[in-house]
Amino acid sequence: MKNPITPLSKEYWPKQLFEIPKPPTQLFIQGTLPKRDGVKWLTVVGARNNSKYGALVCKKLITSIKHMSVVIISGLARGIDTIALETALEHNIPTIVVPGSGLDDSVLYPKNNIQLAEKITAANNGCLLSEYDPLQKAELWTFPKRNRIMAGLSDAVLIVEAKEKSGTLITARLATDYNRDVLTIPGDIFSENTKGSHQLLRLGATPITCAGDLHEALGFNTEHISEKEKQEVEQKQLALLSNFEKELYRALFEQKTRDELFEAFPNHMHVLPATISMLLLKGVIEETGLYLQRA
Repeated sequence: MKNPITPLSKEYWPKQLFEIPKPPTQLFIQGTLPKRDGVKWLTVVGARNNSKYGALVCKKLITSIKHMSVVIISGLARGIDTIALETALEHNIPTIVVPGSGLDDSVLYPKNNIQLAEKITAANNGCLLSEYDPLQKAELWTFPKRNRIMAGLSDAVLIVEAKEKSGTLITARLATDYNRDVLTIPGDIFSENTKGSHQLLRLGATPITCAGDLHEALGFNTEHISEKEKQEVEQKQLALLSNFEKELYRALFEQKTRDELFEAFPNHMHVLPATISMLLLKGVIEETGLYLQRA
């Protein structure tokens, strides 16, 4: 049975929303609001027409926090928002979606993400939130107003890719005004998708160049993760891999170059490049310089 849309009583509102200059006067919720105490709430936003690089980085970074106490917040737009939410859902990371419309299916925007929204609300650790009446259609004015909710809810905002003029930059600017941390992925200096990101870096945003940078920015010390927790995460990852992906993953018990992997799997040379790319996308291996290794 589908979760109903209900008004959220102010006693259950995340307290950080009361800290922003113009808090909402009402909130509607569909699903389960994730817990707040002891948890970092991270808003992830970026370009709608993201690059392959942006998609890979977004997946890799979110996958890296699957064993940490983090909630992912995003806006349901196509592109980076969608990738962030799908990755969080895949790894059972609690999520909050703040669309630029009401929550009723007849107006939920964009239409092609209605199924994604339903999966999130059905997962028992995620919800949709909106200050708009359930039947409010998305309009040009609803998105900038919605962005203050995403910035206000967060402890930090991660900008994956942003053009020079975009709604993503509005969210980043609001986050700065609200004294939230702004984290930014450096990118291709020739790409239109990263001109806004590099502008934020010049203004003092924290550069995120690897998973460790993100963990540090969120205040996590990965040394405190127990060996049992690491093994549980690894087993969950392996269960989702094909037989050859598992073979390749096990072969990377220590760093190897691509050439060394071709030597180790001479009968799989035709599928090896694609398999490596798939494992990188899934976040179970990583590439550092010439070497591939387990993430």
